[in-house]
Amino acid sequence: MRIHIIILTATLIVLQSGILLADEAEIGSVKTQAGPVSIVRDGQVLNAAVRTPLYEKDIVKTGAKGSVGVILKDDTALSLGPDSELVLAEFMFVPREGKLSLVTRLLRGTATFVSGIIAKLAPDNARLETPSPTIG
Repeated sequence: MRIHIIILTATLIVLQSGILLADEAEIGSVKTQAGPVSIVRDGQVLNAAVRTPLYEKDIVKTGAKGSVGVILKDDTALSLGPDSELVLAEFMFVPREGKLSLVTRLLRGTATFVSGIIAKLAPDNARLETPSPTIG
């Protein structure tokens, strides 16, 4: 009986871990990088390089001589210039279920935004928010 409880507990832990990993699905990656670029994820600062995976809620930062290009799973392309900071606030891309949402927040600096599939299928659901007006 005790073995069954241990196996059941271990199975639940594994299943719960899988659910947590599913919630943290990769939403894109770093495509180009020059100079100092970092990703802030869950309070930890990571050095960014080409092919670094990106996740919802990540903050992409460039240094004084840094720049970065990002491609998201829906083919949205974002580029940041020096001294920039962008939050990947929300990303949902499940076209078969009509679940489409992209919200990014430029906290400072410069950015270019080339919309992908989310903006084409659901234009009102894709936004690049800036310190003053929102572009979307």
